[in-house]
Amino acid sequence: MQKDAYTLILEAIDTGLYRPGDRLVESELADRFGVSRTPIREALQRLETQSLLARDGRSLIVASLDHNQLSELYVVRSELEGLAARLAARHATREEVDVLKDMVAEDRVLVNDPVALSRANRRFHKQIHLASHNRYLVQQLDLVHRTMALMATTSLAAEGRGEGALSEHAAIVDAIEKRDEDRAYAALKTHISKAFTTRLKQDSLSNI
Repeated sequence: MQKDAYTLILEAIDTGLYRPGDRLVESELADRFGVSRTPIREALQRLETQSLLARDGRSLIVASLDHNQLSELYVVRSELEGLAARLAARHATREEVDVLKDMVAEDRVLVNDPVALSRANRRFHKQIHLASHNRYLVQQLDLVHRTMALMATTSLAAEGRGEGALSEHAAIVDAIEKRDEDRAYAALKTHISKAFTTRLKQDSLSNI
């Protein structure tokens, strides 16, 4: 299925092709993606409405998150992800649990590749969202994760964070498999909290 202009630009931001502060020009985007300028213009307007793009004079640039926005985002993400884990513990099918277990096992080979591990991490979280079997929660988490794309670096690049994250993933899946809703909720919230702590440390070092 052919991707629309909105999805193409969003994926370009998500993969780091365009980073916070980069200027997005209609004609250049149309040439890059082989799409006419009208759908590009509509996609840019939609991304601006979602606060993924910001105005810099007459130009549109990829937005960046300040400290307060980052904190607010992680508060919301923590609660929504925790709820997704709780509902997954209640509703996930045997097959969905097996997929999560396979992901944890297979992702261990990526521990020294932060970029690949970051992609795998997004797949893992998305699978938990789907296993919650709540379409409205999935929609809200999609919006949160789109905003996460505005972070220039991944917390998984920090030394030792990859191993820690995978251990946390294993604990989350174990709780979901055992249908322990409270433990699944707590394990995923702890996972997000540790990721946030790591990111704050990264930011403090980059500001020295």
